[in-house]
Amino acid sequence: MAHLLGAESLHLEYPTRIVFDSVTLGIEEGDRIGIVGKNGDGKSSLLRMLTGTLEPQSGRVTRRGGVRFGVLAQGDDLDPESTVAREIVGDMDEHEWAGDARIRDVIAGLVSDVPWEARIGDLSGGQRRRVALAALLIGDWDLIALDEPTNHLDVEGISWLAEHLNRRWSKASGGLIVITHDRWFLDEVCNKTWEVHDQIVEPFEGGYAAYVLQRVERDRIAAATETKRQNMMRKELAWLRRGAPARTSKPKFRIEAANALIEDVPPVRNPIELKQMAVARLGKDVVDVLDAGVSFGGREILKDVTWRIGPGERTGILGANGTGKSTLLALVAGTLEPTTGVVKRGKTVKLGMLDQQFSQLAEIGSDKVREVLGREKTTFNVDGKDLTPAQLLERLGFAREHLSARVDELSGGQKRRLQLLLLLLSEPNVIVLDEPTNDVDSDMLAAMEDLLDSWPGTLIVVSHDRYLLERITDQQYAILDKKLRHVPGGVDEYLRLRAQGSPAAASTKQDAAPAPSGLTGSERRAAEKELASIERRLEKITGEVEKIHAKMATHDQGDFDGLQKLNAALRELQDEADSLEERWLELGEQIG
Repeated sequence: MAHLLGAESLHLEYPTRIVFDSVTLGIEEGDRIGIVGKNGDGKSSLLRMLTGTLEPQSGRVTRRGGVRFGVLAQGDDLDPESTVAREIVGDMDEHEWAGDARIRDVIAGLVSDVPWEARIGDLSGGQRRRVALAALLIGDWDLIALDEPTNHLDVEGISWLAEHLNRRWSKASGGLIVITHDRWFLDEVCNKTWEVHDQIVEPFEGGYAAYVLQRVERDRIAAATETKRQNMMRKELAWLRRGAPARTSKPKFRIEAANALIEDVPPVRNPIELKQMAVARLGKDVVDVLDAGVSFGGREILKDVTWRIGPGERTGILGANGTGKSTLLALVAGTLEPTTGVVKRGKTVKLGMLDQQFSQLAEIGSDKVREVLGREKTTFNVDGKDLTPAQLLERLGFAREHLSARVDELSGGQKRRLQLLLLLLSEPNVIVLDEPTNDVDSDMLAAMEDLLDSWPGTLIVVSHDRYLLERITDQQYAILDKKLRHVPGGVDEYLRLRAQGSPAAASTKQDAAPAPSGLTGSERRAAEKELASIERRLEKITGEVEKIHAKMATHDQGDFDGLQKLNAALRELQDEADSLEERWLELGEQIG
């Protein structure tokens, strides 16, 4: 493969610390590189050195002659007096850019909802960011560097961007460097991962799933001092292997090695046990949203929403920007009353909300973190162990010295960690998370997910982070055409419905009206009966699969015949589950 860019012996330091010491790396044609690491460890500084906007104290960056290098930085240099059209297509005549399929695709994928002649200075921060990304992507580049490109994109936009980058170049041409905390995106577009830590850049083969395995193996071999982080990552690896098998077909590593690492790791969470505990804490009545609608200034935001939220449910909410997700959360939380319909809350409900604005921290900005924690309860139980608030904070990636900092002095990521900790210490039995991944790195996300795994209560999450939604929730709903609809197929089904135009005639799961397919009453009852039967069989299959996994973990590894039989039984069950799930989705579409 042809060389695109190289860096040799890069050294970067600031008055208080050394960021990089003698870093050497290269980018070849066909490389799609994701840069990961904790916030503050130097990811953006590395990208700026590679793009030439930051000079290292020593070392050099070289680029092959003629390489066209496009960059999306965290800020932009758009002219506030210019228009959207001029910033994206420049002086091109309309027939010129409108006749280019790639330019049309970029415009449709990123800025179809932004007025073409709008002034840049009048746009929101999210719209401006999308204009800058669109302006970059219509260019013809050999190498592209993107710093947090998924910020301000919804699930649909992130899916479009991944697809665009995957077909932008042939497999062995072009180069991509991307910084993002979106782990689904990393897995979807990257074939290499660079981890920035401890003044170095450590390379790994594959996307996020492969990186997790290799990092666990590295930590296991390196030292026992990494036990805490290793256990958390092993738990995540177990989910990657058991809960999302499609992801592990991409990385080039031995499946046997992965199985050996996780053979003694229990499932990420026990949903039956957690639901039992949730019922004990909540009772059977949580929140019932009944035929609710919300309008502002004559504009209808939500209509005919019926959603009965049960104890222990873990639900993700999907929807494009501006469709009413935060409005729906406000209805559930009781901070907004519906224009029509009613919202009923159980008497024992104690709701805790993590919002986007850090409102929970507004009144304690001048307090030190240590003082804030001193006012809270002394212990918090996680996985059967009592942890102090300081230990919990450390588990969430806080350093000891941060305990003396004032809340207002914390970074965005640190404030998010403290916000989550205070939420958990208040002991709610219903937690609502509104875009919890903002300002948070991948290590912190894994720590957050690890804590929430053992939390017994009702969890509602709004996020554009597909990985997070699939990781911590067990079901997804979507806001389509101002209504709330259950999507049994998760994000993939939601994206398919959006692509089809999500017609208003599509019924929600709670609708009692006949489905669009025109089923008769008897046909509908028969379909519902078959659906229930499939769900019962799938539950049994899940139990049988767990039993086989348990047998394999204790089986004599030298008994190849016995292991082969267990593997064959496992494959049969998986095949049956796959066909049942397809039929389940088909029936779900028929019933509505």
